[in-house]
Amino acid sequence: MKSKKMKLTPQTLYQTLLENFGKQNWWPMDKSYHKKNDSDPRFETIVGAILTQNTAWLNVEKALDNLKSENIMDIKKISDVDIKLLQKMIKPSGFFNQKAKRLKNIASHLHNNYQDDLDCFFNRDLYEIREELLSLNGIGPETADSILLYAGGMPIFVVDAYTKRICKRLPLNTNISYDEIQQYFENSIYKNYSKKETVQIYNELHALIVELAKNYCKKKPECSKCPLQKHCMFKKQLSK
Repeated sequence: MKSKKMKLTPQTLYQTLLENFGKQNWWPMDKSYHKKNDSDPRFETIVGAILTQNTAWLNVEKALDNLKSENIMDIKKISDVDIKLLQKMIKPSGFFNQKAKRLKNIASHLHNNYQDDLDCFFNRDLYEIREELLSLNGIGPETADSILLYAGGMPIFVVDAYTKRICKRLPLNTNISYDEIQQYFENSIYKNYSKKETVQIYNELHALIVELAKNYCKKKPECSKCPLQKHCMFKKQLSK
């Protein structure tokens, strides 16, 4: 008797990738630094979400290390620091002129409106915070949602270019807009889990999709060892 083929959904995608790659434990932050300096580690995540725009995480880590070596990984310090020095510190992340302005902008916003208190900033309605973030120069949906999920611990799924690629190739969802893909994932997952579990799954699933795309579902895919090959229409088309 043949076993029934598992239908691929966001939930089964999560389970399959987790079995193959294990927990990714995103978002990395240097808690020992923040404990030593009495600063909020969540701000490092906010900084990282901006610095990772259009660059690899390895480059972001170099920039974060520079900021910590100068002891300015802090809302008020970023708000006050000379922009030329900030540009120099974050240069490894690329587009450093733009990103320095964006960092100072969000740091000043948090300092002037929330007195550097991220509990005050995040202790509100998710979509109210999201609209506020999107109103800031240089913060689009992916950056805003990364801040909400990874810094704020709020239940929102982050969609990136890797997610769009995988949705199109499998196909998991034929829609290509950010909001449609996000709603598709959220509608599949949130109804089956508690808020805390949902946050954890969104956190891991986004990271697992990145891992899949970096290792197998590349621009030029390496399908032979991909854990999703039996589900993938793109692989079937390549095999013809």
